[in-house]
Amino acid sequence: MVAARRRKTGWIRRHRAGVLFGLAMAVALAVVLAFQSTPQGDNQELSIRNSGPQGARAAAQILGAQGVTVEQTASFEETLAAVRAGRRSGSGSTVLVYDQRGFLAPERLRRLLAETDRLVVVSPRLAALTGLGSTIRQAGVVPGSEQTLQPGCSVADAQAAGDISADGGFLYAGGTVCYGAGGSGRGLYATAEDGKLVVIGSTALISNQFLAANGNAALTLRTLGSQGDLIWYLPGPRDLGGSPAPKTLAELAPAWSAFVAPWLIVVALFAMLWRGRRLGPLVFEPLPVVVKSAETAEGRARLYHEAHDVARAADTLRAGTIVRLASALRVGTAAGLSDVAGSDVAAAAARHLDRNAAEIQQLLQHRPATEAQLVRWAQDLVRLEKEVQAR
Repeated sequence: MVAARRRKTGWIRRHRAGVLFGLAMAVALAVVLAFQSTPQGDNQELSIRNSGPQGARAAAQILGAQGVTVEQTASFEETLAAVRAGRRSGSGSTVLVYDQRGFLAPERLRRLLAETDRLVVVSPRLAALTGLGSTIRQAGVVPGSEQTLQPGCSVADAQAAGDISADGGFLYAGGTVCYGAGGSGRGLYATAEDGKLVVIGSTALISNQFLAANGNAALTLRTLGSQGDLIWYLPGPRDLGGSPAPKTLAELAPAWSAFVAPWLIVVALFAMLWRGRRLGPLVFEPLPVVVKSAETAEGRARLYHEAHDVARAADTLRAGTIVRLASALRVGTAAGLSDVAGSDVAAAAARHLDRNAAEIQQLLQHRPATEAQLVRWAQDLVRLEKEVQAR
């Protein structure tokens, strides 16, 4: 029993690095999977998933707590399917449309108005109002001097909500107008079709930032919560009706790749660790390391050859030849052989060999232009050294 426990303890000590690494990767994998399974928010204006100042998550959560089913859609087909599903279930439906960039065609707005029990359009464009075929039309903007607006109409939702904040919204005329500003007949809130169509000229009434101000929350909740189902429709590029956008890599990947990819990363890390350990531990060698001069010369020669640096190789050969000839002819001191001029060595070699000094000087200072000339010149230098050493 004691021996088995010792063997187990010893195995853990020998492999503690691998065990700790495995535990760390398991924890990281669990965190990644938990993060992927958690629903993520977005930054889209007036989105029920956006908890920022411009989002509408607060209004959606309050409506959900009051028993209203809130569903956000991003395409016309999805919105129409949600409306028809609510009709089959027997509960009424309200559709909120906020088309900031004008993706939705007017005829689709008319179809939504015909299909749903109430259509709430937030800050619609001129083309959207014209396409709806309603009497509501644009009539300017709220003056900057207006801080709050009073209902000033007989609509029950507006009377119950009371004053609301005016934050640079749009004004409308036609139908039943509430929250007038800057003159009679114009207001921030307008209804038509016996209350089936509602136009709100400001996103601030519904946004998280201003929902709690004045009667904004009351007006928003009464307008959007009159039916059992609320479809929150934010049109996007898919509603333009053109050719579909190319799918992203995440859309092309199968659903199981989100779970397999982390495991592949873990396997790749273990493979890297396994292959890295096959090289073995580092070998320490005491310094200084002695490298043979022949190995250094051969390595430099290969570098010159690969770079086709004929001039550099010729300079190296010339310097070495002059130093060796100077040593053999005893020209200069042993400490200063590298500083001996080629002319002095050529004169000494000419006297030693009884030859013309200009000829030897020309040989030493020759500059080959090609590799073939370099080889022939190097052979001439070797012959000169052998002649000097032979006498």
